[in-house]
Amino acid sequence: MRFTVDYPLHTVGYDPALVGAPGMTRVARTVEELGFDALAFSEHPAPPHKWVETGGHESLDQTSALAFCAAVTTRVRLMTYLLVLPYHHPLLAAKALSTVDLLSDGRVTVVAGTGYLRSEFLALNTDLERRNELFDEGLELMRAAWSGAPFSHEGGHFSARNTASLPLPAQAGGPPVLIGGNSARARARAALNQGWSPLLVSPEAAKASRTAGIGTIEELAARIAEVREKAAAHHGDGSALTIQAHTPQTGFLLRGGSVEEHRDHLGRLTDAGVDAFVVRPPGDTVQRTVDALHTYAEAFLP
Repeated sequence: MRFTVDYPLHTVGYDPALVGAPGMTRVARTVEELGFDALAFSEHPAPPHKWVETGGHESLDQTSALAFCAAVTTRVRLMTYLLVLPYHHPLLAAKALSTVDLLSDGRVTVVAGTGYLRSEFLALNTDLERRNELFDEGLELMRAAWSGAPFSHEGGHFSARNTASLPLPAQAGGPPVLIGGNSARARARAALNQGWSPLLVSPEAAKASRTAGIGTIEELAARIAEVREKAAAHHGDGSALTIQAHTPQTGFLLRGGSVEEHRDHLGRLTDAGVDAFVVRPPGDTVQRTVDALHTYAEAFLP
């Protein structure tokens, strides 16, 4: 099992030092030194204030934050968790991610999704009802930008004629792309790309983020088997595929609980086919963030 640390801006009343250079440097280096696999930043550039007040969270610009972390680390993966692709012109997103990938010597991982906040789509002048079209065409165009030059594209939303997006990213073909979301469409996309990033969440709770519920590890295991089978059909047996899970236990460091029960949970996820697990540390102080990461690493990292 690998572990991704979700940068702790999700904490209500988080320490402002976390969005300053010394605080972010300390957290990023702690994540790397303790052996966590990835450091992730979420994306909500223009959410409704009501959403932030009722359980939502603040966020930084993903690529700016990841570029900063690239400069103060050498090993840890740098992850968009997740990139709401319909919010962006795909060529601008591809260029930003290529830049971070180059500056980090090929450490970017993209988790991408379609988004769900209607008010945020409205604020960004993007059509929520066409988010799936925008996502699929956007990802196709990003792949074209990362594959080499020149390239052309003519689609329903974007056009490019004999276009060059140079320099290319450090990773051949571009950063690996995992697909976020639980729906059948998300699983089909995941099989075509480098992996899947589902949420273990009840159907009732899933409605808020406009995705399907996956309520049990047994159900998750069945969905993972489906994704791997489809990936093998597309790419052949043994195709590389990463499954990264976010579950209620992602908040273990926030709520506390039994170490043995959490270890059992991780074991059951491994048996279900999960490769990576998302960890959310507290963010009320930088020191508490660092201490919590040490506690988790000592208990659960190999």
